[in-house]
Amino acid sequence: MSDHAHAHSNSARVYVFTLAVLLILTGITVGAAYVNFGSSSINLFIAVGIATLKASLVALFFMHLRHDPPLNAIIFISSLIFLGLFLLFPWIDIYSRDRVVPYGLRVQAQPAAAQKQAPAPAAGEHGAAPAPAAAHH
Repeated sequence: MSDHAHAHSNSARVYVFTLAVLLILTGITVGAAYVNFGSSSINLFIAVGIATLKASLVALFFMHLRHDPPLNAIIFISSLIFLGLFLLFPWIDIYSRDRVVPYGLRVQAQPAAAQKQAPAPAAGEHGAAPAPAAAHH
């Protein structure tokens, strides 16, 4: 076996350890989805951060980026930085605007007297549902 091929061979232990870390990070992502960190933006940043870490582990170990020349790592890190910028600018734009609620989705405030529930009319009274008709033979 050549030196180059030997340098790229990893033991199964490295792959199993990487798999275990990826599964743990997936569990953390699922757990973090049930926790409110103050706003949906913070939850989104946490989820994207964990996903970036998982993608980096896959690229480093399963795609053998750690064995490639350093220029490939620089290109990979640069792509992550640009992806972050491309996600950041629309986020800044969206959250700098006033919230727009479509007219059909607006909740109409009801007067206090209308909010009290009147007792439901009994069957047969005016305004009640008609009583079921008797079966004819």
